[in-house]
Amino acid sequence: MDRNPFSEAEVAGRLVRVRTALAERELDAAVFASPENVFYLTGLDHWGYFAPHLLIVPIEGRPVLVTRSMEKVTIEKQVTAAEFRGHSDSETAADLAARVLAELGLSGKRIGLEYWTAGLSHGLAIALQTQADARWSDVSGLIDRMRRVKSAEEQALMRQAAQVTDAAAGAAIAAISDGASEQEVAAQCVSAMIRAGGHAPGFGPFIRPAARLGEEHTTWGDGIYRKGEPVFVELSGCISRYHAPLGRLVRIGYISDEDAAMAEVTAKAFNAVVEALRPGARARDVYAAWQAVADEAGLSHYRRHHCGYLVGAGQPPSWTGGNSVTGLRHDSDLKIETGMSFHILSWLMGTGRGDDFVSNTVLLTDAGAEVLTRTPAGPIVR
Repeated sequence: MDRNPFSEAEVAGRLVRVRTALAERELDAAVFASPENVFYLTGLDHWGYFAPHLLIVPIEGRPVLVTRSMEKVTIEKQVTAAEFRGHSDSETAADLAARVLAELGLSGKRIGLEYWTAGLSHGLAIALQTQADARWSDVSGLIDRMRRVKSAEEQALMRQAAQVTDAAAGAAIAAISDGASEQEVAAQCVSAMIRAGGHAPGFGPFIRPAARLGEEHTTWGDGIYRKGEPVFVELSGCISRYHAPLGRLVRIGYISDEDAAMAEVTAKAFNAVVEALRPGARARDVYAAWQAVADEAGLSHYRRHHCGYLVGAGQPPSWTGGNSVTGLRHDSDLKIETGMSFHILSWLMGTGRGDDFVSNTVLLTDAGAEVLTRTPAGPIVR
């Protein structure tokens, strides 16, 4: 998090694509507020996104990044593709952005704004639209769709992130045992993540006993792991905001015959998803490949909301790339493209016939689907 991870040519190419899209919509400029999208267009990699960042991109001329004045040193070091304008804490980013829009000659013009992002609060949006004389248009999703396909530079970062993931997962798994404290397992995981060269991930590691499996986004507590208790492990290494998550279920002491049999099904279903990830396929077809394996195993009653989702750049508090999830769902028409990357989850928990799950990050390359995370799938018994 101490440098811009992108080449100047990479950022310049992204700006050209964004401006082309704005021109097609007959817009004169756009204001982007999603932290992931501001990062994508500037390379600004820091923890300052808790405060609003408004990136003004005119059709012609230099973009302007508006945020708190105290970020001046970081932005001037990292950002070469945009001018920095800082506001004091006695005013808002909207106050300054409205003035900048007027200075750029955009008064009365057609301007796009990301309506659907956690980076733009309702109040800030109202303040901007009230103060700036413009004809506003929603450009939510414009950059998000561009970010789905990863460039060569992004793919390199994801492969590095996967190596960090594997180091962290290996340390967590090795630390799990009868009598191990939840805190010590988490400490070993995070320590390995940092020592492997990882940066702070959007989500911290989710490590918790299976008794708390349904809590979804909680993690370790102050308990002790005991023999016979499965442990849920889901985590991601991070390199320059790029993530490569994986998940495993770790058994302490032994695995039942039912769970071992279910592990074979999850592995087969995971492989079916990898095989189905082909350019031109639809997300619903990929999910169908997963479901077909479950059905064949006599689990036709079992359904999931998805069998994976797009992953890549993510700002805290998530690695999903924003405040929404683009999943491989049974009803999704999303077209699969080379360069897309996915967190693929083969999840068969609560089936009544044994439990297991495995997940990995998969990148679709010109040579086919590449599983980036290499931690053994198991079954894992400690």
